[in-house]
Amino acid sequence: MKVSSEPMENSQVALKVEMEGFEVEKYMDKAYLSIASRVTVPGFRKGKAPKSVVERRVGKETILQEALEQMIPKAYEDALGIHAIEAIDRPEIELLQTEPVIFKAIVPIKPTVKLGNYKKTKIKSKLVEVDDEEVEATIEQLRRQHATLAPVERSVQFGDLVTIDVEGKREGEPFPIGKGVVYEVNKDSRLPLPGFAENLVSLNKDEEKSFALSYPAGYEIAELAGKEYEFKVSVAEIKEKQLPEANDEFAKGLGLDDLASLREQILNGLKQGADERAWLELEQKAIDALIESSKLEYPPILVARAIDRLLSEEAENFRDGFEGLERYLASLNKSMEVHREELKPVAEKRVIRTLVLEKVAEEEAIEVEEAEVDAEIDKMSQGSGEQAQNVKKVFNLPQARDSIKRFLKSKKAVKYLVQIATNSA
Repeated sequence: MKVSSEPMENSQVALKVEMEGFEVEKYMDKAYLSIASRVTVPGFRKGKAPKSVVERRVGKETILQEALEQMIPKAYEDALGIHAIEAIDRPEIELLQTEPVIFKAIVPIKPTVKLGNYKKTKIKSKLVEVDDEEVEATIEQLRRQHATLAPVERSVQFGDLVTIDVEGKREGEPFPIGKGVVYEVNKDSRLPLPGFAENLVSLNKDEEKSFALSYPAGYEIAELAGKEYEFKVSVAEIKEKQLPEANDEFAKGLGLDDLASLREQILNGLKQGADERAWLELEQKAIDALIESSKLEYPPILVARAIDRLLSEEAENFRDGFEGLERYLASLNKSMEVHREELKPVAEKRVIRTLVLEKVAEEEAIEVEEAEVDAEIDKMSQGSGEQAQNVKKVFNLPQARDSIKRFLKSKKAVKYLVQIATNSA
């Protein structure tokens, strides 16, 4: 076996492997024996037919194909050893010729990451404040959540809940919507189309209205942009929301002593949320600054794997997983290949973020103890009820524990970067 290697860009190595004739024959013999044991040849017991007879029966190409399927993986592993190459994922293999057998393997190797001087990065943290208007807005939201509905004998207004019968046409073709549809008439609502809610305002009970709507030309879903829909709507019932007064009784109904206690709880919650958002903003700034000053090379397979994970996350939103995702994409006249390309920028950002944070953790000798992993598993399994023990078993599998450990190490690295950048270390 003759092997040559050549470095490539993006942390890859090109291996060229040429097999010796006797090596090919050895694998051809193995392939013949394997096929002979499976193929029925008239006049011979299985496995006893001569090689020439089996070859005429199935074709030399079939024997060669089986030989290659066994030969190439073993030759590839041997070639890695000869050149001391440490692959981090599967290679791209191309069969160049069969006489003699020569193949090429593009091998992804460990990325190279040269960090910028993150210890000189400085970021100003913002003072987090919560004003009375935010507290009152939250109380108003709570009042709306606990509103009661009462039928009214007037025309439709924004904020009402209406029961409607709806017929529709899409580019002239009828499509089903339904009777007795309950719809909340909110200003600037984009559902089912922008402008639908506005067309219901001022209608009376038992009144009917026909109108046409189109998605804007620049609509974010290109497949829907400019498409026209016709609607015929009949109002069956109009209900208005009646909000409770913001007083001590209202607060008691929410489990607090009085309105002052409710305001204090809301204030503390808003402050905590604002602190968390401010911290996330600092994290992102610190990471962005580090990425901007760093130099990276990584194999494309890492982005492909990141896209796979993004697709898995999307598929979880559908009851039947990837089949549901594929049907949804088909409804948008979009192929999976096109969607993978759309996800590529997000996947690249994930890869880069992971690589720089792993490098920070390495250079700063950041470690995660097993007890920290145990604590995180306990935290992740909370709320699983009777399934908590089963959830813990899954998280305690070696691969899952390694993933959690990497996650925690990444969090520590981010925290360290923010502390350095804000002089709080």
